[in-house]
Amino acid sequence: MAVFKAEEDPIKLRGYGLNPKNWGAAEWYMLSVLLGILFIAGQTYEYAVLVSEGITFSSDPWASVFFLTTGFHGLHVIGGIIAMLFVVGRIYATKVPSHKEATTAIVVSYYWHFVDVVWIGLYFAIYWMR
Repeated sequence: MAVFKAEEDPIKLRGYGLNPKNWGAAEWYMLSVLLGILFIAGQTYEYAVLVSEGITFSSDPWASVFFLTTGFHGLHVIGGIIAMLFVVGRIYATKVPSHKEATTAIVVSYYWHFVDVVWIGLYFAIYWMR
């Protein structure tokens, strides 16, 4: 939705109110940031549970692959969260958002969707093919 708003009109990068119909790209990005933070919190919780059960990076080959791939994915999610916060800050720092901010919002969305697609592959490889 953030990209749709950014592609429509750079002025629509900023929205208003609590109604999602009135949101601009910045509000949709903040929702994505919140969901990304929830994902990282869930991943942290999962790591804590696994370690408490004695499953660590050096437990067995599956655990090594699990922690390595999901750890790198988590780092990329954190990178995406930082990038989206940068975009939101840039949108609100300008008096009148322009094509430049819209292009930045669209490019960051490509990165975020790449991270999404990688997670789908990791999810099936790790949780379904064990």
